[in-house]
Amino acid sequence: MDIVVWLRSLGLGKYEAAFRENDIDEKVLPSLSHETLKDLGVTSVGHRLKLLEAITALRTNEGSKAPNTGLETATRSTEGIPRGSRRTPSGDGDVLGSRRLYSALRSHGP
Repeated sequence: MDIVVWLRSLGLGKYEAAFRENDIDEKVLPSLSHETLKDLGVTSVGHRLKLLEAITALRTNEGSKAPNTGLETATRSTEGIPRGSRRTPSGDGDVLGSRRLYSALRSHGP
């Protein structure tokens, strides 16, 4: 993310130099507060509020992105395999249905 472009998109390009001189980048940006913005020279309360609201929106957008779990690859790798021949774990450790099989055999007696 380009901080200068971001500031300009908010109509706050006049703070570009202050952000650059103080090494404010996308990693530092989320930790800014009213106080640190004052230290940067953002004297207008309205500008500070606008910046903090935009920072919150960035955090929200980052948080809503799903982490890369490799699911796309796993999904693609099963394409073309008939549905009945795919083994899908049930999530409870009973991968092959052995509990059901054992119960069925037990109910029919020896």
